[in-house]
Amino acid sequence: MKIAVVGTGYVGLVSGVCLAAKGHDVTCLDLSSSVINRINQGIPHIYEEGLKALLSTAIAEGRFRAKLASVEMLKGCRIVMLAVGTPCTEGRIDLRQVEAASRLTGAYLRGASTPCSVIVKSTVIPGTTDTAVRGWLEAESGKRLGDFGLGMNPEFLREGQAVTDFMSPDRFVLGCETEETWQALQELYQPWSCEKLQVNSRTAEMIKYANNSILATQISMVNELANIAAAIGGIDIYDVMAGVHADRRWSPITSSGQRVKPGILDFLWPGCGFGGSCFPKDVQALRAAARDAGVEPRILSSVLHVNDEQRHEIVRILKSATGSLKNRRVLVLGLAFKPDTDDVRESASRQVIQDLVTEGAVVLAHDPMAIENARQSWPDLAVQYVAEWEPQVASADIIIVVTRWSEYLKLRAAPLNDQLDRQIIFDARRLFSKSEFLRCLYLSIGNRPLQTTAKSSPDE
Repeated sequence: MKIAVVGTGYVGLVSGVCLAAKGHDVTCLDLSSSVINRINQGIPHIYEEGLKALLSTAIAEGRFRAKLASVEMLKGCRIVMLAVGTPCTEGRIDLRQVEAASRLTGAYLRGASTPCSVIVKSTVIPGTTDTAVRGWLEAESGKRLGDFGLGMNPEFLREGQAVTDFMSPDRFVLGCETEETWQALQELYQPWSCEKLQVNSRTAEMIKYANNSILATQISMVNELANIAAAIGGIDIYDVMAGVHADRRWSPITSSGQRVKPGILDFLWPGCGFGGSCFPKDVQALRAAARDAGVEPRILSSVLHVNDEQRHEIVRILKSATGSLKNRRVLVLGLAFKPDTDDVRESASRQVIQDLVTEGAVVLAHDPMAIENARQSWPDLAVQYVAEWEPQVASADIIIVVTRWSEYLKLRAAPLNDQLDRQIIFDARRLFSKSEFLRCLYLSIGNRPLQTTAKSSPDE
């Protein structure tokens, strides 16, 4: 099947390359010639495990190419997939990129002589595809729904595992406004044997928001419990959550007595809040949509409030333990919002660094993949980015692990562990155990000690 994907971000590029890997003929469209050139050279402009190899193979076999966006590039496509960004502006979804992509596609539909279905892949609030997108398509094409197909096919890709998620999905949600759309999507996903759920476009849009909002709610709930446990004292929230996880409703026990550990449990551990390109903006956008519909979304508002406050928790705990962070040399490990990605959007690290700087700390920061993105995205931060973090360990007063990169496991073993002497280790993602740092003050979220002693401040 001949397909055009408008947009080459995390969703557009991964979707296009994976569809090509399954045998479809795919053209990805973008407005940036530099991005187009890189992609056509087999060099993704985003980091995703396995993407570069898959892209190179698809290009070599002639099933994938990137082009500058134009009406001509849509010629003969059975499906045009809209996979452009939908950022949140002042708590509301911004549809300007979706409108531009829709109008480009509508201009193509005006003269199209072959059947074509327009599929929205971007995350949009319920009621967008069958109203706004339909309106833009009809206005530009001079045609009516039925003359072209229309649908909504949300993505459920986790950054860092996006290629795996697309190639081995748990389901496809196929929101269809016409029978032609259903037939086209069936053909598109014929190579996959997973469950394919047919719904209307509004339901498909709501499934994506419901999915992300529920996961975000779990994260904020556990973080609130962690803060309560720490305030009471003498409780380790990880022990608490291990006990919760053992409930058979979370971890079913098979007939042979073995426990099943579902992936949902990954969202039931404390940390410094959720970030990235999806959870924050999606919860905000759904909250705004609820209010527009006359519903006050109290839980969604609380989820966002807890998450915003959680990013300050690290520095609050450090101040409580030390009395002052002034002139402390702090090494922040991890800038991406999660491991295995270079995405720093809504990363907790930004707020942690800002709070440290406000308190007068001297901040150094490292990430295996995201330093350049952080440098470009956070130009206002007074932080020194270091390409090598190991040489900074001995001279650091405080080491904070914000992103759970496996590289940082080196801290627990020689020779780095031998260099630790009375430093403070703040393990925000519980990558380690307290017993691995016997000469240090080990701190974490949800396990605040009743009494602490710390290395004297340099200005004392």
